This record gives sequence, C-alpha cells and structure tokens, in this order.
Amino acid sequence: MIDKTSTNKARALYYGLLSKLLVYSTATDRFAGVDDALAIIGTNPLDDHSGAAAQRLLLVLDTHGTEALTQEYDALFHAFVGKVIRTSASYYDEGIEAGKKLVEVRGFIAKTKIRRNEATFKDNEDTLPFLLSFMHELVELSSAGHKEYDTIQHCLFEQIINPFVDDVIEGLFNHDKSDAYKEVAILLNAFMEFERLYFEVPKLPKKEAKKTKQELADEQEMQRRAANKAKRDAQSSACESGACGM
Repeated sequence: MIDKTSTNKARALYYGLLSKLLVYSTATDRFAGVDDALAIIGTNPLDDHSGAAAQRLLLVLDTHGTEALTQEYDALFHAFVGKVIRTSASYYDEGIEAGKKLVEVRGFIAKTKIRRNEATFKDNEDTLPFLLSFMHELVELSSAGHKEYDTIQHCLFEQIINPFVDDVIEGLFNHDKSDAYKEVAILLNAFMEFERLYFEVPKLPKKEAKKTKQELADEQEMQRRAANKAKRDAQSSACESGACGM
C-alpha cells in the first residue's frame, strides 16, 4: 500500500517536470528548473530505467543546452511535413480533435478553481501537456490541505489520462525524430505505472486507434480504385481470350 500523503511531493515533481517538457511554449525560460528536477530523479528514480533516462537527458542539457530540446520538440509535435505526435484524448478516443473527452475534461475543470491560461496553453484542455499541468496543480492543492481534489485526481487519471497515455508514450518513443524525447517517454512511462499503483487503476489493453475522416476517405478511395482496376483487368483478360464482342 502506497502512503499517499508522503508521495505527493514526488508526484508534484514528476507532473511539473513532464508538463514543462511537453507543453508548447515560446518563452525563453520554458525549461527552467528541468535540470534540477532531473538531477533529483536521477538519484532517486522510480526504477533503474527511468533513473538512467534522467541521467541521459541531463547530459543532453549539459552538452547541448535547452535549444536541443526545443528543436526536437518542434520536429515531433509541430512539423509542417512528416508525422507529428498527437496528444489529445479525443483523437485517440474518436479519431477527431476537440471531441467528447474535451467536454469531459472541461467538466472536471469546472469543479475546481483552476482555469486554462490561454496565453500559456495554446492546445485544448484534453491534451496530455495540459492534463499533466492540471494534475500538477491538483496535487499541489491537495498537499496544501484541499483534500476535495483527491477524488478529481483519481477520476481524471482513470477516465481521461489512463486510456490514451500509452499511445502518446509509444508514439514519442518510436518516432524517427525522437532522441532526447525517447528519454522523456521512458520517464513518462515509469511515472504512469506508478500512478496506476497510486490510484489502483489497471493498465488498459491496447485498442485499435480510431481512424480520422480523412483516413477513412483515403481508404474508400483506394478501395474504389482497386475495384475499378480489377474490373479493367477482367475486361482485358476477356478480350484477350476472344470473349469480347466483335
């Protein structure tokens, strides 16, 4: 059994670190404090893999500075060409952005004093970066004595974060432009496993991703072209065998 009171400080550290690494920002100090948090995690990790990841990520910062993270972040999440990593719960639930999960998250937010700062958060409230920041605030409030936010934390994790976070982790780890952010994926994965233990919520089996309207349209077009080609090939074969009309 996890002592939830004593672990909230560590949980706040992880949520704060991960949100800084994943939230889109143009601020020059967007990664301020990341090195200090990584140093703490590197010496007191959740497991050996995440401890090593924290050390490797800290080495990247020491060697190349935060600009390396900024450039890689843009290539992963905001590239104009190539595959980008989707981070919204609605996308993984329905194959669309700003779907039912966004409405659900806004319902949770309405029960708190926390509101999205549109100057800081450009993406919707059901994106993982915002959810990590939201959870960070909830953990801090709970630690300050506002225990009414404990239930919201549990529900937000179980109903919103847990069903799709593994898809984001997989995309982050396997993306061909991911280098330093592979380490972020390892840290995020280890912490999400801890949170499942904390909330006593099971890891969900992987489900097939919902296809977007464009993907469905492309698939239908490919099927139509394949059917037309098969028809033409059949007619051509019939003519070659002399079965065509004279």
